[in-house]
Amino acid sequence: MRTETAPIVRLEDYRPSDFLIDSVELDVKLHPTETRVTATLVMRPNPTGRSDAPLVLDGDELNLKSVALDGRILSDEEFEAVPQSLTIPQAPRQPFTLTVETEINPTANTKLMGLYRSGGNYCTQCEAEGFRRITYFLDRPDVLSVYTTRIEADRDEAPVLLGNGNPVENGPVDGSGRHYAVWHDPHPKPSYLFALVGGRLGRVSKTFTTMSGRDVDLAIYVEPGKEDRADYALDALERSMRWDEKAFGREYDLDVFNIVAVSDFNMGAMENKGLNIFNDKYVLASPETATDMDYAHIEAIIAHEYFHNWSGNRITCRDWFQLCLKEGLTVFRDQEFSSDERSRPVHRIAEVKTLRARQFLEDSSPLSHPVRPTQYREINNFYTATVYEKGAEIVRMLKTIIGDEDFRRGMDLYFERCDGTAATVEDFVNAFADVTGRDLSHFARWYEQSGTPRVTVKSHYDVAAQTYRLDFTQSTPPTPGQAKKEPMAIPVVLGLVSHDGSPVNAACDRVNERGVFLFDKPADSITFTGVTSLPVPSLFRGFSAPVRISLDLPNEELLVLLRHDRDAFNRWQAAQTVAMRLLTSLSKEGSLADDTVGAFSSALCSFIDRDAESDPAFAALVMTLPSEADMAQEIGNDVNPDAVHRARTELRRRIGQACRKRMQHFYETLADLGPYSPDAASAGRRSLRNACLDLLTAADPQAGEAFALAQLDSATNMTDRLAALSVLTTIPGPAREEAITRFGERYRNEPLVIDKWFTLQAAIPEDGTLERVKGLMEHPAFSLGNPNRVRSLIGSFAMLNQVQFNRADGAGYQFLASIVLRTDELNPQLAARLLTAFSTWRMMENTRREHAEKALRSIEQKPNLSRDVGDIVSRSLEAGQSK
Repeated sequence: MRTETAPIVRLEDYRPSDFLIDSVELDVKLHPTETRVTATLVMRPNPTGRSDAPLVLDGDELNLKSVALDGRILSDEEFEAVPQSLTIPQAPRQPFTLTVETEINPTANTKLMGLYRSGGNYCTQCEAEGFRRITYFLDRPDVLSVYTTRIEADRDEAPVLLGNGNPVENGPVDGSGRHYAVWHDPHPKPSYLFALVGGRLGRVSKTFTTMSGRDVDLAIYVEPGKEDRADYALDALERSMRWDEKAFGREYDLDVFNIVAVSDFNMGAMENKGLNIFNDKYVLASPETATDMDYAHIEAIIAHEYFHNWSGNRITCRDWFQLCLKEGLTVFRDQEFSSDERSRPVHRIAEVKTLRARQFLEDSSPLSHPVRPTQYREINNFYTATVYEKGAEIVRMLKTIIGDEDFRRGMDLYFERCDGTAATVEDFVNAFADVTGRDLSHFARWYEQSGTPRVTVKSHYDVAAQTYRLDFTQSTPPTPGQAKKEPMAIPVVLGLVSHDGSPVNAACDRVNERGVFLFDKPADSITFTGVTSLPVPSLFRGFSAPVRISLDLPNEELLVLLRHDRDAFNRWQAAQTVAMRLLTSLSKEGSLADDTVGAFSSALCSFIDRDAESDPAFAALVMTLPSEADMAQEIGNDVNPDAVHRARTELRRRIGQACRKRMQHFYETLADLGPYSPDAASAGRRSLRNACLDLLTAADPQAGEAFALAQLDSATNMTDRLAALSVLTTIPGPAREEAITRFGERYRNEPLVIDKWFTLQAAIPEDGTLERVKGLMEHPAFSLGNPNRVRSLIGSFAMLNQVQFNRADGAGYQFLASIVLRTDELNPQLAARLLTAFSTWRMMENTRREHAEKALRSIEQKPNLSRDVGDIVSRSLEAGQSK
């Protein structure tokens, strides 16, 4: 049998549900292999639906036990049930109650969708279409219902029973050794936000008082014995709630807010109403086991899921095409929170690096799609960087165009107008159009058009007239399904910088008081007057739009921006642009003149001398060269990963040698930072010190090895310990292997640390790494059934190791293809995400392209692929043959 092609779902075909479900009563009797679910649904025909429509409920691998209509058990002739649906042809045309009883096996549910067991605990994941694996239902986001859930379980197996909303009652089940708990959520919600948890869990808690004076019980549930590792997450939750009250006026609306950390989870976390379920890597943290980056991720993801309470839960999506409405907006909100909690410039640079590494790559690949797609085959494959990160950039651009005050007014109107509804992108945009009186229909094109626009800028200076003109043109390359592109509304935040750093007193009536020029035509020009000397343009400050920028400034002028621009993002960008030019030239030509590298190194040294102590995190970012993946994107075609790797290694060596004294000075100065704290300032100093260690090692591997070994032995926290081990992995030899072995033995009982250990080894850019990865798959800690383990080892090899995944002999591609096929049998979502590592295959040189296509074809030809994998592989191949 060949894989059945999933039907295409189209936005234009949307119509409301023919039936509505006003309330849901669930009785869930938990059992490892025979969980009984009784769903009592109070239903009615939808006035806007079809009057003659049958009632068709969604299902997935369900075992139906009984169906009753208004208390009467239906005969087999009155309904049709298959694992994927339950149909009642003659459904009532007045309100009715439907009772459906199903049986499911949580232990056998390796897909980790619906109700499953993780480490002996029961938990759920229902977004996007997992609720249909629990009971037959109208499993779509525009059917909103009030839920009451009774959960029953063996008391010894599951002493903790949690559900959505507020606790109502609990107690023993007479003489059975079982107990129950009832939860009620008064806020209507779609089925994808349903959740329950049952198991043996430790608890940490505190009370939060809202801005109106209500007390809310906050609690985080974790594996017993790890309660002390949840303190930071609990603190981040409290800070998130307070920030959302201040920044957006949003107050929490239930009596309790619970978070549960589980070890087997397909996603990072899930915002179920009042009961967030998290991958434990985004909850558990201690200085011994978590890095500064882990703490930052915990803070951001705790915030993200909490912010969904309003931007996702109180206002949900009408359909899955509107996914960006909740995810893009909520990513923007968590980015703003993290920027306020930490360094705004540093955080903005991190956001843009992620956007370029993931979303720009997606936009230029066969998997490109609009922020709001117009069609899909498998919705699980559209939880993408385009929906999340580019979706957030659209919200940011809107704020840039209309200003802070009008943006807050628009958000207030959106929350007020759409509360309790399943909304659309149009509802969101119209709120801002209404408060500003602006026509935002052109801006809304950002939701409809895929691809990354390229903006080309040319400058002209008239000495006699003292005018400076900037000419802008824009174009967007064709993407799958969109051959013709229209011009976008692009906010350009800009300024002019003098060569000596003195103010440039110039005027331009096309640039507003906030420095914003709205570029919304195929070509346009703006002119500054009163310009007494040739300036350097500082464009797209703060990365004001998700575009590729072509501005042919000489390196000397870019270094002027590094020294003098008041915009921190563009200072960093100037250094990155010069470095990228050197790297791409070196990868193509094989050599660079000493004076070319020397000028850049000298500028970096001056920057470090001036700025490293005042803003060490920013200094660390400026010192870090573009990645090999960044270089591949810049080159674009016929990429040779070996040449890219050699170029980056060589430039790091030469810069390290030129700046060695300064690197060693800061490395030694920052050696004693006192007791560990994950705060931004302390993390910044560690970041700079470890960036110095990296360049010192590039300059002199023998000296770097000695520094790294000493740091590994003396480190008091995981950040410094892991940074030292990371440096050692780049230096082949006995010292490396011994350090890797000792680290693995030390943390053999810490799964989340072993994930880091897997990742470091998978990323070693050497010929033996593929065999090392295969060997690590036999490690006792590795399991194809655990998404964290698979992502840390297999995903890291495919996504991070540009040289070895893209081996010239095709072995890396063949390996990943085999893992995708094995994983697809267990967990299709995980397999499909691994498969996206092939998104760069058409960028490679011819031999590698042929090997990659062969590997993709081998997946395509496998019978009975899941819809998830079948969708990704067909989209990866259908956009054209290899060159």
